[in-house]
Amino acid sequence: MNIPAKLKYTKDHEWAEISGKSLTVGITDHAQGSLGDIVYVDLPKVGRTLKKGETFGVVESIKAVSDLYSPVTGTVIEVNDPLKGEPSQINQDPYAKSWMIKLEVQNPQELNELLDSSSYEAYVKSL
Repeated sequence: MNIPAKLKYTKDHEWAEISGKSLTVGITDHAQGSLGDIVYVDLPKVGRTLKKGETFGVVESIKAVSDLYSPVTGTVIEVNDPLKGEPSQINQDPYAKSWMIKLEVQNPQELNELLDSSSYEAYVKSL
């Protein structure tokens, strides 16, 4: 299981990369592995404001449909549109090219509630 140390994580299996006031979000290697072959992804429109924990999209695999949750409160400033045409990229590499949305963070204190890589790894092992 690949859990990059530079990223932050949620218990809903999203990863987040902090860069100034923006946050890049995707799903973890654990999530894509559990889902199996991903065949569809639905992402929000740029400009949508999300509350922490709010559903921002859906990932569908041959096994299941799973909601995607915002790790923090923020406004969608960019969406990875090419991912909609090639959702299987998420299975190949859930991190680099398979990010889903970028948020402008509205409440930076919420970033402190995200898990670091070792805490996320321990959480996954406890499941």
